[in-house]
Amino acid sequence: MKMKKFKKLSFSDKSITISGYVGVILFVLAIIIPLIYIVVASFMDPNTLNNQGITFDFSKWSIEGYTRVFKDDMLLRGFLNSVFYSTAYAVISVGATLLAAYPLSRPDFVGKKIITTLYIITMFFGGGLMPTYLLVDNLKLLNTVWAILLPGAINVWNIILARTYFQSLPKELREASAIDGASDITHFFKIMIPVCKPIIAVLLLYQFVAQWNSYFDAMIYLDDTKLQPLQLVIRSILIQNTPRPGMIADVQSAAAMAKMAQLLKYSTIVVSSLPLLVMYPFFQKYFDKGIMAGSVKG
Repeated sequence: MKMKKFKKLSFSDKSITISGYVGVILFVLAIIIPLIYIVVASFMDPNTLNNQGITFDFSKWSIEGYTRVFKDDMLLRGFLNSVFYSTAYAVISVGATLLAAYPLSRPDFVGKKIITTLYIITMFFGGGLMPTYLLVDNLKLLNTVWAILLPGAINVWNIILARTYFQSLPKELREASAIDGASDITHFFKIMIPVCKPIIAVLLLYQFVAQWNSYFDAMIYLDDTKLQPLQLVIRSILIQNTPRPGMIADVQSAAAMAKMAQLLKYSTIVVSSLPLLVMYPFFQKYFDKGIMAGSVKG
């Protein structure tokens, strides 16, 4: 806001504006300060970090944590597994979501209100953990990648967002394609999908982040360590390197294990956050448009 316009505001408006700026600044600091702490701590020796706190003296920095992370075969395999799970899950989920949402957006689709109601009911009532586990077991999906990709791939909230976005598009698009002799399938893939890039980008980002941060399904369905995602690998490594009372008699060994656990903790947090930090700038131009258009009630 320009200073001249600000001076013309009333006292109450100035107070609200200043309060808004202060609130935004505090919110940004609450996000940035922990990030800076984690990044700096990942380059520091744990003993120095415990004794002096974080320091910007580069002579005390080290890349030992990152060296150990990238030399660890389990961490590298877990990282690649997480990239695969998140990418495949996002593609499968968004594909199924768009196929389910498009018919519900059509005014001539018979029974769309009943189907939408049935979808919404599943948002409030689930089958529960044990029935879902037994279903996955009966389908022979345990210890396979499909146990991670298929359960939960359909998200009702995303279907509603996509349906609302479809409804916001001009009806003339369908009329024009019908005049050209395009079928519903041709219209969907050649007209609607290219037009819906904003909502597709938003849904892809949603589902990628959701799967990237997920660990519970993998903990329940995967026993094979070669299939486990990064989150479970990090958990296992930290547990292995965390000294427990009565397990280690040597004080030096316990201190070394605690140092290694702290060293790996901050380094793996930074490494596991990199894909999301790299992705977001490419999706940002679609994000605001997609989420705003998809959230308007249709």
